Amino acid sequence: MKRKLLGIIDATTYHEDLDDLLTHRSLAALPYAGRYRIIDFVLSNMVNSGIRSVAIFPKMQYRSLMDHLGSGKNWDLNRKRDGLFFFPSPVVGSNPKGIGSFDLFAANMDYFYRSTQEYAIISNCYTILNMNFKPMLEWHMHANCDITEIHHQDGRSLEMYLIKTSLLMKLIETRFETGYSCMKDVVSDIHNDYTVCQYDYDGYAVKIDSIENYYSTSMNLLKPNVWKNLFNNDQPILTKVKDEPPAKYLKESSVKNSMIANGCLISGTVENSIVSRGVKIGKGTVIKNCVIMQKCQIEDNCYLDSVILDKDVRVESGTHLTGTAGAPFVIRKGTKQGALMNS
Repeated sequence: MKRKLLGIIDATTYHEDLDDLLTHRSLAALPYAGRYRIIDFVLSNMVNSGIRSVAIFPKMQYRSLMDHLGSGKNWDLNRKRDGLFFFPSPVVGSNPKGIGSFDLFAANMDYFYRSTQEYAIISNCYTILNMNFKPMLEWHMHANCDITEIHHQDGRSLEMYLIKTSLLMKLIETRFETGYSCMKDVVSDIHNDYTVCQYDYDGYAVKIDSIENYYSTSMNLLKPNVWKNLFNNDQPILTKVKDEPPAKYLKESSVKNSMIANGCLISGTVENSIVSRGVKIGKGTVIKNCVIMQKCQIEDNCYLDSVILDKDVRVESGTHLTGTAGAPFVIRKGTKQGALMNS
């Protein structure tokens, strides 16, 4: 199995509805669940499925993504043979119409020529799920499929495709003659010459494509059944390891139904919220239904409800910020929010 599957992650997608959170990073590097990045889920799925060669194709704002992935050590992909490969898009201003852009792949054909894996799994970077690809590969081979598209059992396409590496290379090389620009073009053409199959996945799976969706799926993580579906010991979600002390809770603090990451200092009240590493929450401050990213500082006597704070935000004493489940209040990375600004 280790030499049968090649992993390909298309990290070129940009959703305008997530603009407030993507100013300084790519979608793949968007923080999620307190200590992860969105790409961690599909990348961990590949590693847990025995894949030892993974190619990532980012487009822009990829410094944060490169910093997060590094050499691939945390995913056991820092190898002399195979491992983690990073191929930034050479096409300035390109705008792929679907997952698996053949133009992007064509610029790095040497990678495919050198690959020894018989099959390739092509995936987007923004689907949150915990899936083992081994059963799908066996099913694909048994059913004599040329291309298999993964769908959720509710009918949604998860924009993940399984294909023979040799066929993928053919599609890339003949893209001008066929008019196919990406995998979606191929599977959507009812007149294509291939056997296209649909594999139904019945586990938890969501695609992050808007602020509202990001917020609602984050809040869903506080439900035990969702958490248990995504995180289990048999198929762990791997991420960049950071050595930080445990969170510290002062006597006056109160925390209910929340996720608190390492390195936090909690003096106030936190309810139904996700708090990332290194966050400081002051005395008398109340945080409800919020997503607080890394190293934010929320001073004393603040009130935040249905708010998303990006990294390194400072909220000054006495500030009140309120959003709704359908329209959370978003504060961009590295900004300062004060009581006078909000009055």
